[in-house]
Amino acid sequence: MDSKLINRRDIDFVLYEWLDVEALTSRARFREHSRETFDAILDLAENMARDLFASHLKKSDQDPPRMEGEQIYLPAEVETAVKAHAQAGFISAGFDAEWGGMQLPSVVERAVHGHFVAANVGTTNYISLTVGAARLLTKWASPEQAQMFAVPMLEGRFFGTMGLSEPQAGSSLGDIITRADLQEGRTYRIRGNKMWTTAGDHPMGENIVHMVLAKVPDKDGKLIPGVKGISLFIVPKFLVNEDGTIGDRNDIVLAGLNHKMGHRGSTNTLMNYGEGKYKPMGEEGAVGYLVGEVNEGLACMFHMMNHARTGVGLAATSLGYTGYLHALQYARERNQGRDPNDKDPNNPQIPIIRHTDVKRMLLAQKAYVEGGLGLTLYCAKLIDEQTTSTDDKERIRLSGILDILTPIAKAWPSQWCLKANELAIQVHGGYGYTTDFNVEQYYRDNRINPIHEGTHGVQGLDLLGRKVIMKGGGPFVALLKEIEQTVCDARKTPELTAYGDALDAVFVRISKITQKLHSETELARTLANSSAYLEAFGHAVVAWIWLQQAKVVVESPDRDTDFYRGKLQACSYFFNWELPSIQSHLDILERIDTIPLEMEDAWF
Repeated sequence: MDSKLINRRDIDFVLYEWLDVEALTSRARFREHSRETFDAILDLAENMARDLFASHLKKSDQDPPRMEGEQIYLPAEVETAVKAHAQAGFISAGFDAEWGGMQLPSVVERAVHGHFVAANVGTTNYISLTVGAARLLTKWASPEQAQMFAVPMLEGRFFGTMGLSEPQAGSSLGDIITRADLQEGRTYRIRGNKMWTTAGDHPMGENIVHMVLAKVPDKDGKLIPGVKGISLFIVPKFLVNEDGTIGDRNDIVLAGLNHKMGHRGSTNTLMNYGEGKYKPMGEEGAVGYLVGEVNEGLACMFHMMNHARTGVGLAATSLGYTGYLHALQYARERNQGRDPNDKDPNNPQIPIIRHTDVKRMLLAQKAYVEGGLGLTLYCAKLIDEQTTSTDDKERIRLSGILDILTPIAKAWPSQWCLKANELAIQVHGGYGYTTDFNVEQYYRDNRINPIHEGTHGVQGLDLLGRKVIMKGGGPFVALLKEIEQTVCDARKTPELTAYGDALDAVFVRISKITQKLHSETELARTLANSSAYLEAFGHAVVAWIWLQQAKVVVESPDRDTDFYRGKLQACSYFFNWELPSIQSHLDILERIDTIPLEMEDAWF
């Protein structure tokens, strides 16, 4: 049965024909796996996503979590799906065997997770946050902390969250004012508020473990301004006794739910810490446990956030992908109008997929979502190669390339796979704007992705202001060398030569513009159009992804089959329709345009 989540044939192409994921099984970490185990896990994920997650997509959207007092109510199907996911071992799929995990390559684990996001992102959020919190703890927490909190998460008994933003601070984490006062016994008392905490409270599981950013006051009782004063704490809803049993209710209160445009199936909360309603261990203040060292919390949290950012790109891709497949099916089944040369109204109507403009919209969607899938899974494979490399220099090189690509892998799918959702609605016509079809919900669910885990603007500042100049520009140069190799390979293939030349010209220009921008003495002028830089760079990177895939296709003995012809056509579309569109962005950047910078408040 076709799930209409993500095209499995495309996943197989990306994993096995292009990225050669099977080669990873020669590395010690993945030696217990094979293509057969990867395929079996992907099959199970697709079936479970279709049967248990997609089956309540509309219900969880139309009957969102509601709050009565401090109690949250969810549709029963949400907990059924989440429990089944945990029992199948998917929560711990990417974790080491010592944590009870499958030790899957990240690239396969991401492909697996994409099915659940495409099926029902609202329900999958409870899982995604838990995986992220557990990953943070296994990386940075003490062995005792990880055993007490991460292991139950990986078993599906505890859930996890991220407590970063605050009502008055937004994305400016340096301005948070949640404080952590040291108590005897190395525990802290946490007091403050956290906004936008996804899955911050719900009735599932035995416990919810909040990973909270807070500031430890100095010797004068004052909070250190800026990000350098931030520390990271484990703050569980219920304290956990030494024997692993559940203890006192912690002083954490659900203050309210945020009612969202999309992701309506998951709770999004305002949480109050230490307001005095509960007194764990007989005292006021929420009990928190320091992770790592004081004032090093942001470094720990960024480990979780960077993984989350590429995860956002995957989520955007998955939602765009399922919208595309739904639009494709609709276009094949919906009869309307006739061929332009057919003037006889007595003749039957034709499927709308035969109309050129509908083909254009579907082809654009295909180029965006398959390009997004390629980009996000390419980044995931970089993680696998980096973590298993035995060559220190190679590990540093791969890490640098991944650092450069991370803001792009977050932002590009969030922008363009959302555009795919918009086009999916357009293909449906008026029906697409109704709740009778899923495509309007996919758009609403995807609209958050340009915002959370660092807005589009934040990613632009990160890419232009930090990533391309980090380590003396070494990672930037390493990425350019990878692209140069792809260009060189393409020029050896006559039908791809023009695309190789076009890609080379774009990156030569991006490189020169990058140098020019950073030759400016005034940082505000350099960063004034960082979003345009991000968008141009991102489109060029996805063109590179498409050229790599096209090279695989033209060398395949099956290149004349429908699947491969579709790949080449999508690549042609991207190079002829999409890549030229970035020239206007590059023009703005090249002249260091300051029109937005010079705009004054009063002029609005």
